Amino acid sequence: MQAAMTDMFRPIPFPLLASDPKAFADAIGASFRETGFAVISDHPVADETIAAANAAAAAFFGLPSEVKAKYDDRANGGQRGYTAFGAENAKGKAEADQKEFWHTGRGAQPGSGLEDIMRSTPSVPEVPGFDGTTRGLYDALDEMGRQILHAIAIHLGLEEDWFDAKVAEGNSILRLLHYPPQKSPPPEGSVRAGAHEDINVITLLLGAEEAGLQVKHRSGKWLDINPPAGALVINCGDMLQRLTGGVLPSTTHRVLNPTPERAAFPRFSTPFFLHFAPDVVIEPLPQCLAEGGTAFEPITAQDYLMERLREIGLVRS
Repeated sequence: MQAAMTDMFRPIPFPLLASDPKAFADAIGASFRETGFAVISDHPVADETIAAANAAAAAFFGLPSEVKAKYDDRANGGQRGYTAFGAENAKGKAEADQKEFWHTGRGAQPGSGLEDIMRSTPSVPEVPGFDGTTRGLYDALDEMGRQILHAIAIHLGLEEDWFDAKVAEGNSILRLLHYPPQKSPPPEGSVRAGAHEDINVITLLLGAEEAGLQVKHRSGKWLDINPPAGALVINCGDMLQRLTGGVLPSTTHRVLNPTPERAAFPRFSTPFFLHFAPDVVIEPLPQCLAEGGTAFEPITAQDYLMERLREIGLVRS
């Protein structure tokens, strides 16, 4: 049974989107409907872009705590800059996650009225190349995410470019994640990332090759996701679940603590959280309601984001 379920994450080759868009859309849609996740091989993000951003991230997290603290953004919900180790918890969980992270985001267009919501990402002069390499990875994943949304639109019976205007100025975020080595046992009940769902539309995740990522199947079983080298994991977020009335589910997932033989090693990963623009109203699509989807109340992307940030402790009521 476990082996059969693991087969659900058989990689889908990204070039199929260009050669046979419907076949790619069908594969993504089927995987999302079953698990909320999919694995994409042969993706277009260049190895050099990934390696440069990873090196910059490792250098940043290696800075002294007092230097990193200059970029602490928890007063603004941690949406740009640095969030220190142990500051975030999964929804409904008291124990803090065993991680620290950096957020690179999109700045608002001047005069848009969104400058307070989509602030500029701070520059990090202490790490040469940090700004450019992390922005390069942001842009590459942003473009890939837009193409993945074309496939999701096809699967949902929408025009291929239906999502384009809704995400072109979206409040999307690249998270550089660092799970430090666990040189002593972590606090009881804590894990590297507690069971949670993502807030956004879709997530594109690099760095999942290291064991630990698990997704909770609707059967109740936790399934390991161990993509092959060079592959990328994508998953539905809460906003896509809300848009589709749950037809495409935002699935609970977690990152377990390492095995003893891996505890001395850090874990790095780079999820890209693709968001709608703040003023986009999220309401279930009629075709998804016709499938039996849930008629969630309409809500703007910004209001929904703030609601969820309060739930995970990054915004205090």
